[in-house]
Amino acid sequence: MSSEKPTQYRSILKGISLFGGVKVFEILINLIRGKFVALFLGPEGMGVNAIFSNSTTTLSQLSSLGLNLAIAKEVAVRKGDKGKLQEIIEVTLRLTLLTALAGGVVCVLFSAWLSELSFGTDAYRWQFMLLGIAVFLFVSNGSRLAMLQGLHEVKRLSRASLVGSVTGLLAGVPLYWLFGIHGIVPAIIILALSLHIFYTVNLRKSVTGVSFRTFPAKLSLKGDTPLVKRLLSLGIILVAGDVIANICNYLLIIFVRESGGLDSVGLYQSSASVTNQMASVVFAAMAMDYFPRLSACSADNEAMMLTVNRQTEITTWVLLPLSLLLVAVSPLVISLLFTSEFEEAVPLLRLMSIGVLLKALSIPMGYISIVKENKRLYFRMECIFANLLTLAALGGGYLLFGLDGLGWGMIAEQGTLIVVYYIVNRRLYDYRFSAGAARALGAAIAGGALITAESLMADNTLRITAMAATTVAAIGISIYMLRNILKA
Repeated sequence: MSSEKPTQYRSILKGISLFGGVKVFEILINLIRGKFVALFLGPEGMGVNAIFSNSTTTLSQLSSLGLNLAIAKEVAVRKGDKGKLQEIIEVTLRLTLLTALAGGVVCVLFSAWLSELSFGTDAYRWQFMLLGIAVFLFVSNGSRLAMLQGLHEVKRLSRASLVGSVTGLLAGVPLYWLFGIHGIVPAIIILALSLHIFYTVNLRKSVTGVSFRTFPAKLSLKGDTPLVKRLLSLGIILVAGDVIANICNYLLIIFVRESGGLDSVGLYQSSASVTNQMASVVFAAMAMDYFPRLSACSADNEAMMLTVNRQTEITTWVLLPLSLLLVAVSPLVISLLFTSEFEEAVPLLRLMSIGVLLKALSIPMGYISIVKENKRLYFRMECIFANLLTLAALGGGYLLFGLDGLGWGMIAEQGTLIVVYYIVNRRLYDYRFSAGAARALGAAIAGGALITAESLMADNTLRITAMAATTVAAIGISIYMLRNILKA
């Protein structure tokens, strides 16, 4: 085994450790911030804060036109060429200046309508007008973050997340205390501005010998048409994918509500929030660390295959013990985070934990089509097939097995995606599992199946003992495999 192999494994594990640790810190900070919001603003203020935050996020995402992932890919592929990098930075800054201005202007022009839509009154129109400043800054921030991502500036990216979390806490709490509900929008603007300064300063430090000209002699994109077309064509597909995913999720929630009532929706959402938080500790590194590395070697199928397999191995061995542990302690988690009314969600939470584990095997392969710039395939597989599969599998599972069927549906969905992604990528790009990735796949399936069977045991003592033994074994095996991979 070459020395490059353990080095890349260490790089993957380092990325997961950095972003995972930051994600845990973010979760803790958000919990503290949520406590102060509840204390100073009360239930009504929490609702207003949620509406403004969600409005800002939605408007920023739509205004960015999905360009951020496309920018990260372009930078990752061409970061070794100063001339190309100069072109990408200039075009990106000009293009996102236009999209950011558009987002801010839309927020200002439609402030009264947004206020009516969100609150049923135009009393908040001035807050929405001010929110246009935050939308402008967040769209601009997204492009700068994407460039840092493409440059594979792992430490700077992790610091950026910390800056955002801490600023949100330090700026928000005093403003909530002094101005109540009226301090919400200023706190969002301060957060966006602090991130803008941080991203801009760190981006300039990350690239030397490159000019950051935002305003060329003519603000025209005519000379940069090929690059602009590449960015926009991929960005629009990504936005379309997000829209389709949101629609499918909305339809699923509506179906569950119509079939089982709001209680079922609440139980499903509570389980999803817990598994998503757990998965984000690992998957946060996928977009920030794995995607730029995969983009950089996308022209070489063999190198790309090695990168995908190594990411699959590390991610699975890290997530395997976490998922099984969550299965084992699901009753405790539900009792700590929610109330006794949510005990019915325990079996669902266990099944969704296994679904998340399988997701660790499908996601690395899911990135291949996008780094290969096969936009048509990406749209068909990720935007259409994967989202419709989610809707059909979870909806069908709920129809057949009730609340627990949502978990069985997620397992079936992720299992299907693993098979489909493998077949398609094998046929198009000669992708195949390495021995290490196959071992990780086998361990995930075996561990998930075993602990799921144990969770269905009728005897309480036997169930707890068996799940504890399986979880401890998974922790030991994962540590053993990771140590062998890193020292081999």
